[in-house]
Amino acid sequence: MALENSVLPPRPDSLSLPVEDKPEGQEPAVEAPPAAGVFNLSEELGHVVTTEAPPSPPASTKVNRSFQSKMAEREAKANQTRKKAQGAEKERGRFGWARARRKRQRYVEKNGRCNVQHGNMRETYRYLTDIFTTLVDLNWRCSLFVFVMAYAVTWLFFGAIWYLIAYCRGDLDHLEDETWTPCVNNVNGFISAFLFSIETETTIGYGHRVITDQCPVGTMLLLLQAILGSMVNAFMVGCMFVKISQPNKRAETLVFSKHAVISLRDDKLCLMFRVGDLRSSHIVGANMRAKLIKSKQTQEGEFIPLDQTDISVGFETGDDRLFLVSPLVISHEIDVCSPFWDMSQAQLEKEDFEIVVILEGMVEATGMTCQARSSYLAEEVMWGHRFSPMMSLAEGFFDIDYGAFHHTFEVDTPSCSARELSLVAARLDAHLYWSISSRLDEEPALPQQGSRATESGPANGKGGTPTFIVGEMTDVGVAPPGLGELNGSVATDQLACKA
Repeated sequence: MALENSVLPPRPDSLSLPVEDKPEGQEPAVEAPPAAGVFNLSEELGHVVTTEAPPSPPASTKVNRSFQSKMAEREAKANQTRKKAQGAEKERGRFGWARARRKRQRYVEKNGRCNVQHGNMRETYRYLTDIFTTLVDLNWRCSLFVFVMAYAVTWLFFGAIWYLIAYCRGDLDHLEDETWTPCVNNVNGFISAFLFSIETETTIGYGHRVITDQCPVGTMLLLLQAILGSMVNAFMVGCMFVKISQPNKRAETLVFSKHAVISLRDDKLCLMFRVGDLRSSHIVGANMRAKLIKSKQTQEGEFIPLDQTDISVGFETGDDRLFLVSPLVISHEIDVCSPFWDMSQAQLEKEDFEIVVILEGMVEATGMTCQARSSYLAEEVMWGHRFSPMMSLAEGFFDIDYGAFHHTFEVDTPSCSARELSLVAARLDAHLYWSISSRLDEEPALPQQGSRATESGPANGKGGTPTFIVGEMTDVGVAPPGLGELNGSVATDQLACKA
């Protein structure tokens, strides 16, 4: 512990024990000496006081363990307090007053809903040009209302026409006349005409109300109602079928991890998140994409709110195409092309961005394309964490524990950015390369080569310094300026090379 190796300050006078006056004939009570190495922590004064008793090896070991355990408990409590303070997202103002940190507005909610509302739209007629999609996009309450009203209005409309025909022909005035042939038998009012309209459009045909051959107008109206009724049935049943079978409900069983993590993978910083499918029916041709949503300002001064930048999750290598049978950890390598290339752990805590992840694929049961979305804010990206494993091998199958789907654990991760990490790695590689090459080039020459060099030196008579190559020495030659030691090795003379 740091307290054991540190120099302890002197004991203040306020901690000295009071001395009681005893009578002369009375011996003071003998107190047991305190154990050696016992530390008394004073939280008010902030330092440690030790006793001056002689050391006792067995007792000191026991007390030291208890002190270390106490200090460990204190550190754990301090860490919990620090985490609670960080969880409260409080920051200090100009005068040191605590203020709540502004929460960023999400562009895409965790459930995949886009938090965007369109306003001041004047060309609303465009919705009517695509009425089918408009009806499908309505909520269930409006869809059911439109479904009921479509049938009710057509029934009432044709029922009123049947009643109008009966009224104009005088069928209502000859109800008791058996010699009179009406347009529709047994239509004696608006209610009976409305019921006949329902029987005609739904092709029920109870047999009590029947159209006669003495009414050509009724025959034409019967054909028109049959055709329009079929069109209404096809349109409304198609809308309800598409709305019921929409694949966006399939996205409810595609889950994303609550947090994204940044840690080392193959000695490179990677941004990772986890995705899984809760159903046994798979997503065919699953494809993963990611976007960085962050406002920026161009060099010309243009402000671009919510600018979208692609985050590579393996498009070049094909890793973005998933076989989503079991939960997978999607990894984004933070390289030169990554928007997080210059971002460190300290800078991550100050950034304001959002990562939108999109999973697309075809539903195996229906063949429709499904899309699941989620997002991660800057405070939801955990630096120095890794996802816990959740797959185990059972008897004859692989067991997936979805209870550990969102669990992470801390790992040793440098707090610097990926750029700084790559520079450090490059320097280490360069230092290792130069050290190895210099050691290889600094091998001592053979003794025979040294003797030959001394003998041939005076015989040359040119006064130049002989140059060496590996294994032999040239007779003559002076190294021209500019040639010499390069990368720790000796260069040969140009004359020698020509010879």
